[in-house]
Amino acid sequence: MTAIKALARFAWDFVVGDDWRIAVGVVIGLSLTALVAGAGVTAWWIMPLVAAGLLAGSVWRAAGPRRSG
Repeated sequence: MTAIKALARFAWDFVVGDDWRIAVGVVIGLSLTALVAGAGVTAWWIMPLVAAGLLAGSVWRAAGPRRSG
C-alpha cells in the first residue's frame, strides 16, 4: 500500500507540479481539442494557443503587482 501511495504522490507532483492552474488549463485545452476534432474540424492549433495563454498567465502571476516608490 505504501508503494501505491508513493506512486500516486509522485504522479500528482509530476502532473500538477507547482501550479494547479496549468494542469487544469492543459486538461481543458485537451478536452476542447478533442471536442473540436470530434466535430470534424482541424484542431491542431488549439493547444499551441492554450499553451501560450497558460504561459502568459503564469508569467503574469509570477511577476505580481508592481509597487512604485
